Amino acid sequence: MNTLTSAQTPEHILHRLDWKVIRRLDGYLQGDYRSLFRGFGVDFADLREYQPEDDIRYIDWNVSARMDTPYVRQYMEDREIMAWFLLDLSPSVDFGALDNQKRNVLIDFVGTLSRLLTRHGNRVGAMMFGNGIQHTVPARSGRLHVLRLINDLLKQPRLKQTPITDLSTLIKGGLHSIKKRSLIFIVSDFISVSGWERSLTLLSQKHEVIAIQLFDPREISLPDVGPLVLEDAETGEQIYVDTHDKKFRERFFLAAKKREKDLKDSFKRAGVDVLSLSTEQDLIHAIANFVMARRQRKK
Repeated sequence: MNTLTSAQTPEHILHRLDWKVIRRLDGYLQGDYRSLFRGFGVDFADLREYQPEDDIRYIDWNVSARMDTPYVRQYMEDREIMAWFLLDLSPSVDFGALDNQKRNVLIDFVGTLSRLLTRHGNRVGAMMFGNGIQHTVPARSGRLHVLRLINDLLKQPRLKQTPITDLSTLIKGGLHSIKKRSLIFIVSDFISVSGWERSLTLLSQKHEVIAIQLFDPREISLPDVGPLVLEDAETGEQIYVDTHDKKFRERFFLAAKKREKDLKDSFKRAGVDVLSLSTEQDLIHAIANFVMARRQRKK
């Protein structure tokens, strides 16, 4: 059973995110909430006549010329967005510095996006995966619901060891359970046996899917700190290594980069964009850079 300190309570976490993350993100977006989710690729839905309060950036000039009156594009975020978080809580997400593990990044990301979505009347839900799908939070709206979501996340046990993680179980769970077209964030380090790629492709054909890849820089580049015992977070297997060995560090780095390339290729084949979140990166900058890059590709 997890014991929460005052700094880890849902209220404290959401208060910190409101002041340190969401307010800054609002400043970056200049109050234009819709641009964030349009940047995330929410689909064009309809056209309607221009109203004085509409943003002229959304005028469809071709249609307006044909109809001899201004028309604006309406997007799904003008209506209700249903969003789901498919959350990988397998043992490897507990890697990182004591106060800055991948799990912490996951909680901050989910809290931030849930708050942004629900305060505009949209609904969010979550499926939590550890040794199988452990818990599902139905899609609801409102601040109290975000607090419940964070609370349920904090209560999930930190698994010491599990059979090798198979993310296809989580993705298939979303594929079978989420009926209405939704915005789906798969938040994971994607340390898993292969085979989940096919399910990801099927999921992206039904929904707007974004992969949120969690990582710690030390999973890519080992520091030169001498002899270490490395433990596989999933299986508990241990090996002794000497990080003074430059050739070993180079092999480790090359293997990590190959895994990174293979992951990117899998996301590309599935038609899924990926946002990589480091335990040492500012969440605001990561989201902002991702939004800007996606906008450029969508133009």
